[in-house]
Amino acid sequence: MSALVNATAELSHEEIRRYARHLIMPEVGIEGQRKLKAASVLLIGTGGLGSPLALYLAAAGIGRIGLVDYDVVDETNLQRQVIHGQSTVGHLKVDSAEIRMKEINPNLQVDKYNVPLTSENALELFAPYDVIIDGTDNFPTRYLVNDACVKLGKPNVYGSIFRFEGQVSVFYANEGPCYRCMFPTPPPPGLVPSCAEGGVLGILPGTVGTMQATEGIKLILGIGEPLIGRMLLYDALEMSFTKIKVRKDPNCPVCSIPRDQVQLIDYEQFCGMPAHDRSDYKATQNGANVSQTLEETTVKELNARLDSGEDLLVLDVRDPHEWEISALDGTLRIPKPQIEAAKNDVLAGRKRREDTVLAQIPTDREIVVHCRSGKRSADAIGFLREAGYHNKLVNLKGGILAWSDEIDPSLPKY
Repeated sequence: MSALVNATAELSHEEIRRYARHLIMPEVGIEGQRKLKAASVLLIGTGGLGSPLALYLAAAGIGRIGLVDYDVVDETNLQRQVIHGQSTVGHLKVDSAEIRMKEINPNLQVDKYNVPLTSENALELFAPYDVIIDGTDNFPTRYLVNDACVKLGKPNVYGSIFRFEGQVSVFYANEGPCYRCMFPTPPPPGLVPSCAEGGVLGILPGTVGTMQATEGIKLILGIGEPLIGRMLLYDALEMSFTKIKVRKDPNCPVCSIPRDQVQLIDYEQFCGMPAHDRSDYKATQNGANVSQTLEETTVKELNARLDSGEDLLVLDVRDPHEWEISALDGTLRIPKPQIEAAKNDVLAGRKRREDTVLAQIPTDREIVVHCRSGKRSADAIGFLREAGYHNKLVNLKGGILAWSDEIDPSLPKY
């Protein structure tokens, strides 16, 4: 494919020294390095994938890099988000990332957008950049990034990671399929856990993010064969790479229509899940929004009620390996997937409620449901409502993380 950027930027003597290993490669050379300097790339997220992306694109000499992220650095990030460090814990991620990027390359321009990416601001944020690289970890943002890129005619360098596996592709509707050609609709809510729920090998985002950076540079330079119409699957345990073809869907709801007719929608509603990792998420299950019936309580309120001896049950819906890290005493512990499976069996008539794990959950007591941060517990309440529970079900805001912060600091956070 042709390069996305014209070689209009001049190189200083210092830059010629800095990029010497690029300049002696005929595929890059002076002209290619000038293209990199003239290029602009927008990174969605400065977390696991965004870390190697920002580091290597800065080092490569991309002239302008935008960072979209409104989170702050937490110690749990440092296992995989290598652009951040202990000294920037508690700082905005965009500020932390800029410091490290400027240490690598003081010549670059860093644009910081300390805001959530939404349908209202996506087009304005994307417009000035040549390449958009998606380093997020949730489906609403992936669909939003795709649709905005299609509407603006920009390439979307996609990457995703989970546990030991990763995916990389380039969705560029001008020359091939878009994300919706491959995934026209999102998976049902709760089917695919996030990295916060399922974990991720800390090294994995380094591998996948670096491949995304490589694809971005290839697009800018117009060299090689970008992963347009192909997806690379990576399995770290097997150390295997597999490529699959992605075909353009002639009936795609987004890239098969004129670009000016593409509309950005409410992607949280479309996906039935939040676009951002927040504890005030209101569950949506099977298209039925339960936010109006979702009651919440704080950890301080729950602690006071437990101390006073009130008759309530605390249900922990995290996975068993999480219970080994930290847990509240006296809780009923049933993983969310087991509750969902039991609900499905009951609704389908395959089993009676008393023959499933639901038999352990009373129908005549108040139940406070908790998980790590509040999202899975909200989902679990939705499942219980669908299974016919009409007793008082209360979501614990902030989950066990908030309990560690505000009630018992001796509990490990993860």
